[in-house]
Amino acid sequence: MLDLKFPLENEIPEDFRLSGPLRQTTYLCDGEMRPWTGKSHDVFSPVCVEKPSGLTRVLVGSYPICTAKEAMEALDAAEKAYNNGRGIWPTMSVGDRIKCIEKFTHRMIEKKEEVAKLIMWEIGKSYTDSIKEFDRTVEYIYATVDALKDLDRQSSGFQIVDGIAAQVRRSPLGVVLCMGPFNYPLNETYTTLIPALIMGNTVLFKPPKHGSLLHFPLLEAFGECFPKGVVNSVYGRGADIIPPLMQSGRINVLTLIGSSKVADQLKKLHPKVNRLRAILGLDAKNAAIVTANSDLDLAVKECVMGSLSFNGQRCTAIKIIFVHKSIVAKFNEKLTEAVSQLIIGMPWEKAVNITPLPEPQKPAYLRECLEDAEKHGAKVINPNGGIQNESFCYPAIVYPVNSKMKLYREEQFGPIIPVLHFEDIEEPIQYLIDSPHGQQVSLFSSDSEELASLIDPLVNQVSRVNINSQCQRGPDVFPFTGRKDSAEGTLSVSDALRSFSIRSLVAAKLTEGNKHLLNEIITDQESNFLSTKFIF
Repeated sequence: MLDLKFPLENEIPEDFRLSGPLRQTTYLCDGEMRPWTGKSHDVFSPVCVEKPSGLTRVLVGSYPICTAKEAMEALDAAEKAYNNGRGIWPTMSVGDRIKCIEKFTHRMIEKKEEVAKLIMWEIGKSYTDSIKEFDRTVEYIYATVDALKDLDRQSSGFQIVDGIAAQVRRSPLGVVLCMGPFNYPLNETYTTLIPALIMGNTVLFKPPKHGSLLHFPLLEAFGECFPKGVVNSVYGRGADIIPPLMQSGRINVLTLIGSSKVADQLKKLHPKVNRLRAILGLDAKNAAIVTANSDLDLAVKECVMGSLSFNGQRCTAIKIIFVHKSIVAKFNEKLTEAVSQLIIGMPWEKAVNITPLPEPQKPAYLRECLEDAEKHGAKVINPNGGIQNESFCYPAIVYPVNSKMKLYREEQFGPIIPVLHFEDIEEPIQYLIDSPHGQQVSLFSSDSEELASLIDPLVNQVSRVNINSQCQRGPDVFPFTGRKDSAEGTLSVSDALRSFSIRSLVAAKLTEGNKHLLNEIITDQESNFLSTKFIF
């Protein structure tokens, strides 16, 4: 029998209990932790506890609801620290910026347990995956440092062409507004924030609504490891604080992991759109295509992981599955069995797969999607599929999905697996062509000729084609981007460094006088930009 029961308060293991609500009463601005005595937002966990009065969400803590005034003060601080590219941070040597990043990383590692536990309680991610997210973020920072060293080494010499000597390096863009998502609130925030910082930009970062408190333990380290005003936190309701920042025209780079609708609105607010660089990770409706020649067991295994890892709350999740008609009955049978083996429970439980959902409105939306699918001829084919209890939603396999349904087009971002069959391979190909999204696709086949015939057209529709494996972001050295409304700019370790900077060069005709001047500047180490120093 399916058990969607929440625990009693005293049943929570001691190691995972909160010591009490974390009341955040300060925020980072201009190098100092400023006190906040205004309104605060209470953070309730998706995890509930059974009380005599009924199910009650656990109170994790609260964070400031700052106003446009505080947001603009943070912008003033970031702009002052950048100082039109003349500030300490943008003119600092690459080696010294790396030292600041490494100092911060050491401080960050000291907070690992505290941050991981907050990830678990705030968004319901399993403790194991919360630890993995923290560790992966640290690995990403170190990989970014190594990539910048490589980039700087490549730029440490001069190019001489047609009697002109030039040194080409990358320089910062200015003030960056960084907004991360709730599903990877640490990792995906830092995959934009860290590259932006290390390239010499100054940063305003707004934590997501779900997943804000986990950043608090790291704010002090940001203030102490970087020059004043280089890193500033922005709290408050997005609709109140983000429009004034964008309308000021003083934001040079917008980086957002979120919806394309929000990104479109924010970009339009900027009065000098040609001066705004946007680095965006947006919506996706990644498809899996399971052909008649696929290894069914492998396809099912990868589709389950791809559809339901962290409850399907990943932009890279497989969100619709096309299966050849000749094998769809067997595929659905095996998929149903695989889903039934998943462990549903509390995020601190070992090997748990399905945990409570952090967005309070999500269960109602998922129920709406299921009702809409049933209305248009589909059924939930797995036992207990779609059953809900407060923030718990048991995975639902829906078949046969068709174009009249929400699940055909909308990104469900939750534990629903839409399945439909096809007879002609042109059907799923046309779906991808018509889709406004273009992030990834997963192809399942054991026929090399068939795979080749699919790869060639589909690499021109999506940014990544996965062969006999789920859609995913990693490894972090691979390009992570998308076509159409799925992304703008590319995020990977090396690509992110380029995204948050621009190529600049110093050039001179090779006259005797200029040779002498260049040699003096380099020998006496008078410039951080014009330098042949080699970072090991």
